[in-house]
Amino acid sequence: MKIAMIGAGYVGLVSGACFADFGHDVVCVDLDQAKVDALRGGRMPIYEPGLEALVRANAAAGRLSFTTALAEAAADADAIFIAVGTPSRRGDGHADLSYVYQAARDIGAAISRPTVVVTKSTVPVGTGDEVERILREVAPGVEVAVVSNPEFLREGAAIGDFKRPDRIVIGAEDARAKEVMHDVYRPLYLNAAPILFTTRRTAELIKYAANAFLATKITFINEIADLCEAVGADVKDVSRGIGLDNRIGAKFLHAGPGYGGSCFPKDTLALLKTADDYATPMRIVEATAAVNDSRKRAMGRKIVTAMGGEARGKTVGLLGLTFKPNTDDMRDAPSLAIVQALLDAGATVRAYDPEGIEAARALMPDVSYCDSAYAVADGADAVAIVTEWDAFRALDLKRLVAAMNTKLLVDLRNIYDPEDVARLGIEYHCVGRPGVA
Repeated sequence: MKIAMIGAGYVGLVSGACFADFGHDVVCVDLDQAKVDALRGGRMPIYEPGLEALVRANAAAGRLSFTTALAEAAADADAIFIAVGTPSRRGDGHADLSYVYQAARDIGAAISRPTVVVTKSTVPVGTGDEVERILREVAPGVEVAVVSNPEFLREGAAIGDFKRPDRIVIGAEDARAKEVMHDVYRPLYLNAAPILFTTRRTAELIKYAANAFLATKITFINEIADLCEAVGADVKDVSRGIGLDNRIGAKFLHAGPGYGGSCFPKDTLALLKTADDYATPMRIVEATAAVNDSRKRAMGRKIVTAMGGEARGKTVGLLGLTFKPNTDDMRDAPSLAIVQALLDAGATVRAYDPEGIEAARALMPDVSYCDSAYAVADGADAVAIVTEWDAFRALDLKRLVAAMNTKLLVDLRNIYDPEDVARLGIEYHCVGRPGVA
């Protein structure tokens, strides 16, 4: 099949490359000429494990190409995917749908034959209705069907998620559109990937409901972690104890500094705004968003408290800046609030991240950036683990603390065993667990 992917950002690029790897002919469209030129040269605009090799292989095979010419890509496509950004709108928190609607106008101006337009972007309930209205207005007389096909890709594991999905959700009410989507995802039939066909509005809501639920799960265990610290319990054992219940499940029950990234913060906010528009309050999601926002800065205070309550004139080293490992994404990363809290307390901050330093520099210009974990520790009064990169899981802790002014390690991801660290004479603070000083 011929597929046009409008938007060569995270979702569009990963989806386009995977569709091409299935054997479809895919053209990724982006208005950024520099990005298109880079992709044509095999250079990725984002870090995602395995993506560069996948793009290069399918481009070399002639199945994947990149252009700024939307009209040409859309004119003969069997399916046109809209995968543009929907950031939170400044001022009210609603999803900014201007890019989606502009893509719909551009597609309408380009098509002249029966076409299926698929919304891959995360959009509020009812967006597909407006996309359809725009298309019918711009392209009267052209047979067009609008489908919702939300993505469920985890940054750092996106290719595996796309090729071996838990489920594929397709919101379509047109018989021909359903057939086209069957053909698009036919390569996954061998994997027996569950495909849920539902209404367009239901599909749009499934995406937001899924992200809000996972965000709530994270926030729940973080509050349990605070209680564990107060009563002397171990949140890792609590997580395991409740996660073994298959009604609950073990995933997203890891206590830490709060969620961030491109999805959970903006999607929970957009869901709340939609609920407000329809006068259906969502108190649990409201609490989730509020607790998560306050938790990030609280982790900065936790580091200061571990330093005896005084950070002025002291140096703190941070290991990890991105919101999660295996990505260079700094959007709403907990490190942003943690760094600001430390700077406000008068500390000097230095940091290292395997992939996120370039993106972090623009957001945190007052931080000194290092080229290794051990450089971060040199002369530091405390070192804090903020992101659980694999490279931080087996550090030479003796070497690390030998370079420090004070043997103080604050582990906000609980990746070390308190007793193992204590045997090295290190004062260790973690989240929701009894530390050993």
